[in-house]
Amino acid sequence: MRAYRKAAAGCALLLALATAGCAGQDDGAGGTGAAEDKATTAPSESSAPVTAYAPYVNATTASATDSNGSPATYNLAFVISSGNDCVPRWNGAQDIDDTSVASRVAKLTELGADVRVSFGGASGTELAAACDSASDLADAYGAALDAAGATRADFDIEGDDLTDTDSVALRSEAIALLQEERDGLEVSFTLPVMPSGLDSDSLTLLASANDHSVRVSTVNLMTMNYGESYDGDMGEYALTSAQAAHTQLREIFGTSDADAWRGMALTSMLGVNDVAGETFTLADAAEVRAFAEEKGIAWVSMWAAFRDKRCAEDASATDALTTCSGVEQEDGAFGTVFGA
Repeated sequence: MRAYRKAAAGCALLLALATAGCAGQDDGAGGTGAAEDKATTAPSESSAPVTAYAPYVNATTASATDSNGSPATYNLAFVISSGNDCVPRWNGAQDIDDTSVASRVAKLTELGADVRVSFGGASGTELAAACDSASDLADAYGAALDAAGATRADFDIEGDDLTDTDSVALRSEAIALLQEERDGLEVSFTLPVMPSGLDSDSLTLLASANDHSVRVSTVNLMTMNYGESYDGDMGEYALTSAQAAHTQLREIFGTSDADAWRGMALTSMLGVNDVAGETFTLADAAEVRAFAEEKGIAWVSMWAAFRDKRCAEDASATDALTTCSGVEQEDGAFGTVFGA
């Protein structure tokens, strides 16, 4: 997604899902090297009965539309390196323990919402590409989680970071260390998707996580920016992408149909997307929300709460991708639909 220039023991499962009856499942061999001796647990969000709403928000700056839809969780974007050092910073610029961020988190959570720290994103240097060891990387991730008081970590991996095999392996090792140190830490991976499903790089990343015994609560699909060949109904593309990825998740994780849906999240880029011709409408949002509820998907999200408003008349094309939606709407309307 865009950065702020401008988501049971003995069962062969990677996803940390409810595992009742798993002994009768097939081995789920899907060509990604999923091991048969990995044990899993069932975190609270995975077993929640209702599809939650968890928008991405600016971790450092409040928006009037943050609370529309009454989010259950806020995804705080993004923690990255400021360049080549292994020091976590909000958007690569602001100190991780800045008191203004702590104040912002307190306001976001005062009505009972939770926070999830999102590492990575489309711009800047992801910490796994800057840190030299898994222990240093785990410490960097942990410092950000502590600063936000979070027990949920999201890793938004895209672009060159997906094909960097060294950082993929280092990240998996660090997350495994982090989960050993922090009982109950929930981990999600936010990955690009197409109507044909997850690509080979994303599947390799998930296989790496599995090889390192990482317990993954959710695979969050970025249902956006498909490419110039996709210029039709963005709502239908999101559903088609989810269905294709669901088949892959079942094969990789060897889990049930329902648990594979429960281990999925969907994140859409509201309004105009980065690819010309792609516009995600309020009707598309309603379609995605209804689909998610029908399938029992863990949560729906959007990039981003601060864009959930109509652009000013003199707004530029850049504004429509970074600070507003670029479509006709009432302020906060997408959040209201996604949080229905």
